[in-house]
Amino acid sequence: MNIHYKVLAFLLIIYISFSVSADGISKTDQRLRKLAQQLNLTGTPKTDSPIPAIDSPLAQLGMKLFYSKALGGEKDTACVSCHHPLLGGGDNLSLPIGAHALKPDVLGLKRKLKKGFQLAVPRNAPSTFNSIFYKKSLFHDGRVQAMADQHFNNFEGINTPDVPSKTLDPLGGENLVQAQARFPIISEAEMRGNFMPDAGTQTVRRALANRLKKNWLPAFRKGFSEPGASADELITEQNISAAIGEYERSQVFINNPWRKYLAGDNNAISEQAKKGALFFFQKESEGGANCNRCHSGDFFTDELFHNTAMPQIGMGKGEGKTKTEDFGCGSVTNNKGDKYRFRTPTLLNVEVTGPWGHAGAYTTLEGITRHMLFPLESIRHYNKKQLKQKHIKLDDMQVNTLAAAKSGLELHTIKNASEKDIKNLLEFLKTLTDPCVKSKKCLSPWIPSKNDNDPDGLMLHARF
Repeated sequence: MNIHYKVLAFLLIIYISFSVSADGISKTDQRLRKLAQQLNLTGTPKTDSPIPAIDSPLAQLGMKLFYSKALGGEKDTACVSCHHPLLGGGDNLSLPIGAHALKPDVLGLKRKLKKGFQLAVPRNAPSTFNSIFYKKSLFHDGRVQAMADQHFNNFEGINTPDVPSKTLDPLGGENLVQAQARFPIISEAEMRGNFMPDAGTQTVRRALANRLKKNWLPAFRKGFSEPGASADELITEQNISAAIGEYERSQVFINNPWRKYLAGDNNAISEQAKKGALFFFQKESEGGANCNRCHSGDFFTDELFHNTAMPQIGMGKGEGKTKTEDFGCGSVTNNKGDKYRFRTPTLLNVEVTGPWGHAGAYTTLEGITRHMLFPLESIRHYNKKQLKQKHIKLDDMQVNTLAAAKSGLELHTIKNASEKDIKNLLEFLKTLTDPCVKSKKCLSPWIPSKNDNDPDGLMLHARF
């Protein structure tokens, strides 16, 4: 027995000598830290815009508006219907249910449509978390776009669907998030419903603002620090979107284990996650998957548009031969080469922001990860049973998805990816999760209390 233990001890010493450097840092840590240094990674995404405090008066007003069904055309939908903090800043559905919900205050997988209505929102609800860090565009197809990369001290304005392409929208707002906040309220499927069906978009926005003038003046006076201003001066569609944007931009959740690791804590992430990080960042010639080719930098996105041939579930955007395809940013630019391209999403908090893909086709993090590593195989063997929502149109899914793949798929099979690599990669992706986004207590500042002042009694207090 003594000889046996001596042999084990000797082997352990040999193992440690090969896996740990002279200064006590493991070889894995050495390689990963060198790589992170080469890529200039710090774990902290950059923004030149001040991050709003959630307890600031304007963000507090924005939170009330974000949760109020008063901005829903038929008073049955709020912004939070599809973007709740406890659901990763999304809705936990592949395809959102906005207007015409059977029970408006029920969110998540229990949310259903009234009889006679069908799923009409063609794309998955993106997370509002960390939206302040986007500099180029918002929406899956980038239809709200900064005229130049949005920097706080170099702001050149925003182009939106309200004006011709590459043209400054004078009502676009002061930042991308404010500009984006102006559009769900005019979408019939998302928030507008059958409200003023024949009216123009700006007319609808003004009508919704006028709806608030009866009861919201004290809240707007406090939010904008204008105690003597009138309702006509303060309660405008521009101020509504500015306040909502301030609330959304306050949702910064970046205090994750990966950030702590980059700050010098070798114990912040596991050995498995470190190997996953190496696989993520290394080039294929080095045994990696080169994921950061698109998911680059500390925000884990190049903010560009790529054809990854995600399964095209749902009713699509009414495009293509089947009239159920979604051409992505191709419909915005009208460039043939942009067909089927969608914006690279950030991977921060990706663990909690599913379902994944522009139409929410993958309902597990492993599923979307496998697609990125083995795209054609994942398309061929796509399991429709993973979808947790009923009544999603799937008749044209295969032909539409293959059309995207044949149109210039920018992914290829990572031949050296093993099952162990996939497990390691998933562990790394989980280190990008800020623990706060899993804690109801931690998220409570971004969720109104039932005891808060509710100007017109239309605040949505979610049931899951």
